[in-house]
Amino acid sequence: MNPKHPVYVISKGRWESRQTVKALEKMNVPFHVVVEPQEYDNYAAVIDPKKILVLPFSNLGQGSIPARNWVWEHSISIGAERHWIMDDNIRAFFRSNCNRRDYVDSGTILKCAEDFTERYENVAISGLNYTMFVMDSSNRIPAFYLNTRVYSCLLIRNDIDYRWRGRYNEDTDLSIRVLKDGWCTILFNAFLIEKKTTMTMKGGNSDELYKDDGRLQMAQSLVDQHPDIVRVTWKFQRHQHHVDYTGFKKNKLIKREGLVVKEGIDNYGMVRTPIENV
Repeated sequence: MNPKHPVYVISKGRWESRQTVKALEKMNVPFHVVVEPQEYDNYAAVIDPKKILVLPFSNLGQGSIPARNWVWEHSISIGAERHWIMDDNIRAFFRSNCNRRDYVDSGTILKCAEDFTERYENVAISGLNYTMFVMDSSNRIPAFYLNTRVYSCLLIRNDIDYRWRGRYNEDTDLSIRVLKDGWCTILFNAFLIEKKTTMTMKGGNSDELYKDDGRLQMAQSLVDQHPDIVRVTWKFQRHQHHVDYTGFKKNKLIKREGLVVKEGIDNYGMVRTPIENV
Protein backbone atom coordinates (compact mmCIF):
# COMPACT_ATOMS: atom_id res chain seq x y z
CA MET A 1 0.00 0.00 0.00
CA ASN A 2 0.98 3.60 -0.48
CA PRO A 3 -0.25 6.82 1.15
CA LYS A 4 -3.31 8.42 -0.42
CA HIS A 5 -2.18 11.95 0.42
CA PRO A 6 0.63 13.64 -1.55
CA VAL A 7 4.17 13.36 -0.21
CA TYR A 8 6.54 16.33 -0.45
CA VAL A 9 10.25 16.42 0.36
CA ILE A 10 11.67 19.92 0.72
CA SER A 11 15.35 19.95 -0.15
CA LYS A 12 18.19 22.38 -0.60
CA GLY A 13 21.82 21.69 -1.42
CA ARG A 14 21.45 17.94 -0.91
CA TRP A 15 21.10 16.48 -4.40
CA GLU A 16 24.13 14.27 -3.73
CA SER A 17 22.96 12.83 -0.40
CA ARG A 18 19.14 13.06 -1.01
CA GLN A 19 18.53 10.58 1.79
CA THR A 20 14.75 10.90 2.03
CA VAL A 21 14.42 10.62 -1.73
CA LYS A 22 16.47 7.42 -1.76
CA ALA A 23 14.42 5.97 1.10
CA LEU A 24 11.11 6.72 -0.62
CA GLU A 25 12.37 5.35 -3.93
CA LYS A 26 13.34 2.08 -2.24
CA MET A 27 9.84 1.91 -0.80
CA ASN A 28 8.24 2.76 -4.17
CA VAL A 29 6.35 5.63 -2.56
CA PRO A 30 5.25 8.40 -4.96
CA PHE A 31 6.65 11.79 -3.96
CA HIS A 32 7.62 15.27 -5.09
CA VAL A 33 10.95 16.81 -4.17
CA VAL A 34 10.64 20.59 -3.87
CA VAL A 35 13.72 22.61 -4.84
CA GLU A 36 14.81 26.16 -5.59
CA PRO A 37 15.23 27.07 -9.28
CA GLN A 38 19.01 27.54 -9.22
CA GLU A 39 19.41 23.91 -8.07
CA TYR A 40 16.98 22.28 -10.48
CA ASP A 41 19.65 20.99 -12.88
CA ASN A 42 21.58 19.38 -10.04
CA TYR A 43 18.52 17.53 -8.78
CA ALA A 44 17.25 16.66 -12.27
CA ALA A 45 20.55 14.92 -12.97
CA VAL A 46 19.89 12.35 -10.22
CA ILE A 47 16.06 12.38 -9.80
CA ASP A 48 13.31 11.85 -12.34
CA PRO A 49 12.38 15.42 -13.39
CA LYS A 50 8.70 14.42 -13.22
CA LYS A 51 9.13 14.15 -9.46
CA ILE A 52 10.61 17.63 -9.07
CA LEU A 53 8.63 20.75 -8.22
CA VAL A 54 10.43 24.09 -8.63
CA LEU A 55 9.77 26.90 -6.19
CA PRO A 56 9.04 30.40 -7.58
CA PHE A 57 11.73 31.95 -5.34
CA SER A 58 15.24 31.29 -4.07
CA ASN A 59 17.66 32.23 -1.28
CA LEU A 60 15.17 34.23 0.77
CA GLY A 61 17.16 33.66 3.95
CA GLN A 62 14.06 32.46 5.81
CA GLY A 63 14.99 28.80 6.11
CA SER A 64 12.38 26.34 4.89
CA ILE A 65 9.32 28.42 5.85
CA PRO A 66 8.49 29.81 2.37
CA ALA A 67 8.90 26.37 0.82
CA ARG A 68 6.70 24.74 3.45
CA ASN A 69 3.90 27.25 2.88
CA TRP A 70 4.22 26.87 -0.89
CA VAL A 71 3.84 23.10 -0.48
CA TRP A 72 0.72 23.60 1.65
CA GLU A 73 -0.90 25.74 -1.05
CA HIS A 74 0.19 23.35 -3.80
CA SER A 75 -1.45 20.41 -2.04
CA ILE A 76 -4.68 22.39 -1.71
CA SER A 77 -4.55 23.31 -5.41
CA ILE A 78 -4.54 19.62 -6.40
CA GLY A 79 -7.53 18.87 -4.17
CA ALA A 80 -5.72 17.08 -1.33
CA GLU A 81 -7.32 17.02 2.13
CA ARG A 82 -3.96 16.50 3.85
CA HIS A 83 -0.33 16.41 2.80
CA TRP A 84 2.88 14.79 3.96
CA ILE A 85 5.89 17.08 4.29
CA MET A 86 9.27 15.56 5.04
CA ASP A 87 12.77 16.82 5.73
CA ASP A 88 15.43 15.71 3.26
CA ASN A 89 17.67 13.87 5.74
CA ILE A 90 15.57 10.81 6.58
CA ARG A 91 17.68 7.71 6.04
CA ALA A 92 15.02 5.02 6.51
CA PHE A 93 11.57 4.14 7.82
CA PHE A 94 10.86 1.52 10.48
CA ARG A 95 8.02 -0.44 12.08
CA SER A 96 8.31 -0.72 15.86
CA ASN A 97 6.58 -3.76 17.30
CA CYS A 98 7.21 -6.40 19.98
CA ASN A 99 10.19 -4.51 21.41
CA ARG A 100 12.04 -4.35 18.09
CA ARG A 101 12.36 -2.03 15.12
CA ASP A 102 12.13 -3.54 11.65
CA TYR A 103 13.16 -1.78 8.45
CA VAL A 104 10.25 -1.35 6.03
CA ASP A 105 10.45 -1.34 2.24
CA SER A 106 6.95 -0.16 1.32
CA GLY A 107 4.69 2.79 1.96
CA THR A 108 2.31 0.75 4.10
CA ILE A 109 3.25 2.48 7.34
CA LEU A 110 2.38 5.87 5.84
CA LYS A 111 -1.00 4.53 4.72
CA CYS A 112 -1.58 3.04 8.17
CA ALA A 113 -0.69 6.38 9.81
CA GLU A 114 -3.22 8.09 7.54
CA ASP A 115 -5.95 5.56 8.34
CA PHE A 116 -5.42 5.86 12.09
CA THR A 117 -5.29 9.67 11.95
CA GLU A 118 -8.56 9.80 10.05
CA ARG A 119 -10.41 7.75 12.62
CA TYR A 120 -10.73 11.07 14.44
CA GLU A 121 -12.15 14.36 13.26
CA ASN A 122 -9.94 16.70 15.28
CA VAL A 123 -6.38 15.63 14.50
CA ALA A 124 -4.61 18.58 12.88
CA ILE A 125 -1.15 17.03 12.63
CA SER A 126 0.27 13.54 12.96
CA GLY A 127 3.64 12.10 12.14
CA LEU A 128 6.39 9.58 12.79
CA ASN A 129 8.73 9.66 15.77
CA TYR A 130 12.53 9.28 15.59
CA THR A 131 14.16 5.88 16.07
CA MET A 132 16.49 7.44 18.65
CA PHE A 133 13.48 8.07 20.92
CA VAL A 134 12.02 4.57 20.62
CA MET A 135 14.74 2.08 21.52
CA ASP A 136 14.42 -1.65 20.81
CA SER A 137 14.09 -2.46 24.52
CA SER A 138 11.45 0.20 25.23
CA ASN A 139 8.60 -2.23 25.86
CA ARG A 140 6.54 0.34 27.76
CA ILE A 141 6.38 2.92 25.00
CA PRO A 142 2.81 3.19 23.63
CA ALA A 143 1.93 2.94 19.96
CA PHE A 144 1.59 6.74 19.84
CA TYR A 145 1.87 9.87 21.96
CA LEU A 146 -1.06 12.24 22.02
CA ASN A 147 -0.75 16.03 21.97
CA THR A 148 2.94 16.67 21.64
CA ARG A 149 5.26 18.10 18.99
CA VAL A 150 5.50 16.46 15.58
CA TYR A 151 8.42 17.19 13.32
CA SER A 152 10.47 16.16 10.27
CA CYS A 153 7.78 13.82 8.87
CA LEU A 154 4.32 15.37 9.22
CA LEU A 155 0.85 14.63 7.93
CA ILE A 156 -1.00 17.96 7.99
CA ARG A 157 -4.70 18.62 7.61
CA ASN A 158 -5.05 21.22 4.86
CA ASP A 159 -8.14 23.07 6.04
CA ILE A 160 -6.79 24.23 9.41
CA ASP A 161 -6.31 27.99 9.82
CA TYR A 162 -2.54 28.03 10.21
CA ARG A 163 0.59 28.39 8.13
CA TRP A 164 4.29 28.02 8.86
CA ARG A 165 5.99 31.07 10.38
CA GLY A 166 9.29 32.32 11.83
CA ARG A 167 12.77 30.98 11.01
CA TYR A 168 13.41 28.37 13.71
CA ASN A 169 11.58 25.46 15.35
CA GLU A 170 8.76 25.79 12.88
CA ASP A 171 7.52 22.23 13.49
CA THR A 172 7.29 22.74 17.23
CA ASP A 173 5.68 26.16 16.85
CA LEU A 174 3.00 24.81 14.50
CA SER A 175 2.29 21.89 16.85
CA ILE A 176 1.92 24.22 19.84
CA ARG A 177 -0.40 26.59 17.99
CA VAL A 178 -2.83 23.87 16.96
CA LEU A 179 -2.75 22.39 20.46
CA LYS A 180 -3.48 25.76 22.06
CA ASP A 181 -6.60 26.01 19.92
CA GLY A 182 -7.88 22.63 21.07
CA TRP A 183 -6.80 20.41 18.18
CA CYS A 184 -5.01 17.11 18.77
CA THR A 185 -1.70 15.84 17.45
CA ILE A 186 -0.54 12.23 17.14
CA LEU A 187 3.12 11.20 17.21
CA PHE A 188 3.45 7.57 16.18
CA ASN A 189 5.91 5.30 17.95
CA ALA A 190 4.69 2.28 16.00
CA PHE A 191 6.02 3.91 12.82
CA LEU A 192 9.44 5.58 12.88
CA ILE A 193 12.01 7.49 10.87
CA GLU A 194 15.77 7.33 11.16
CA LYS A 195 17.02 10.86 10.69
CA LYS A 196 20.42 12.50 10.66
CA THR A 197 21.03 14.76 13.65
CA THR A 198 20.67 18.49 13.09
CA MET A 199 23.89 20.18 11.90
CA THR A 200 25.58 16.91 10.87
CA MET A 201 24.87 17.29 7.14
CA LYS A 202 25.75 19.99 4.67
CA GLY A 203 22.93 21.89 3.01
CA GLY A 204 19.41 22.38 4.31
CA ASN A 205 19.17 24.89 7.14
CA SER A 206 22.63 24.17 8.51
CA ASP A 207 24.40 26.92 6.58
CA GLU A 208 21.69 29.58 6.93
CA LEU A 209 20.30 29.17 10.42
CA TYR A 210 22.43 27.11 12.79
CA LYS A 211 25.92 28.60 12.55
CA ASP A 212 27.52 30.70 15.32
CA ASP A 213 24.91 31.18 18.08
CA GLY A 214 22.07 29.84 15.93
CA ARG A 215 21.16 27.16 18.49
CA LEU A 216 20.56 29.77 21.19
CA GLN A 217 18.60 31.98 18.79
CA MET A 218 16.53 28.98 17.77
CA ALA A 219 15.62 28.12 21.36
CA GLN A 220 14.97 31.74 22.31
CA SER A 221 12.71 32.31 19.32
CA LEU A 222 10.35 29.62 20.58
CA VAL A 223 10.37 31.20 24.03
CA ASP A 224 9.44 34.51 22.42
CA GLN A 225 6.53 32.86 20.58
CA HIS A 226 5.26 30.82 23.55
CA PRO A 227 6.68 32.24 26.81
CA ASP A 228 3.91 30.59 28.81
CA ILE A 229 5.14 27.02 28.17
CA VAL A 230 8.68 27.24 26.75
CA ARG A 231 12.05 27.92 28.36
CA VAL A 232 15.70 27.68 27.27
CA THR A 233 17.78 24.84 28.73
CA TRP A 234 21.30 23.45 28.28
CA LYS A 235 21.34 19.83 27.11
CA PHE A 236 23.63 17.72 24.95
CA GLN A 237 26.32 20.41 25.18
CA ARG A 238 24.19 23.02 23.49
CA HIS A 239 21.20 25.27 24.05
CA GLN A 240 17.82 23.58 23.69
CA HIS A 241 14.22 24.57 24.17
CA HIS A 242 12.01 22.80 26.70
CA VAL A 243 8.23 22.76 26.19
CA ASP A 244 5.67 21.88 28.84
CA TYR A 245 2.93 19.95 27.03
CA THR A 246 1.04 18.86 30.16
CA GLY A 247 -1.63 21.53 29.69
CA PHE A 248 -2.79 19.86 26.48
CA LYS A 249 -3.90 16.64 28.15
CA LYS A 250 -7.40 18.13 28.12
CA ASN A 251 -7.47 17.93 24.30
CA LYS A 252 -9.40 14.72 23.65
CA LEU A 253 -9.69 12.80 20.40
CA ILE A 254 -13.15 12.94 18.84
CA LYS A 255 -14.19 9.79 16.99
CA ARG A 256 -15.22 10.37 13.41
CA GLU A 257 -18.96 10.10 12.90
CA GLY A 258 -20.02 6.58 12.02
CA LEU A 259 -16.69 5.00 12.97
CA VAL A 260 -16.89 1.81 15.02
CA VAL A 261 -13.90 1.28 17.32
CA LYS A 262 -13.68 -2.02 19.19
CA GLU A 263 -11.33 -3.22 21.90
CA GLY A 264 -8.28 -5.17 20.76
CA ILE A 265 -5.39 -4.94 18.32
CA ASP A 266 -6.03 -4.10 14.69
CA ASN A 267 -4.07 -5.23 11.65
CA TYR A 268 -1.58 -2.40 12.10
CA GLY A 269 -0.65 -3.42 15.64
CA MET A 270 -2.44 -0.31 16.91
CA VAL A 271 -4.60 -0.61 19.99
CA ARG A 272 -8.28 -0.08 19.28
CA THR A 273 -9.81 1.57 22.34
CA PRO A 274 -13.30 3.02 22.88
CA ILE A 275 -12.96 6.76 22.48
CA GLU A 276 -13.97 7.52 26.05
CA ASN A 277 -10.89 5.63 27.27
CA VAL A 278 -8.36 7.39 25.05
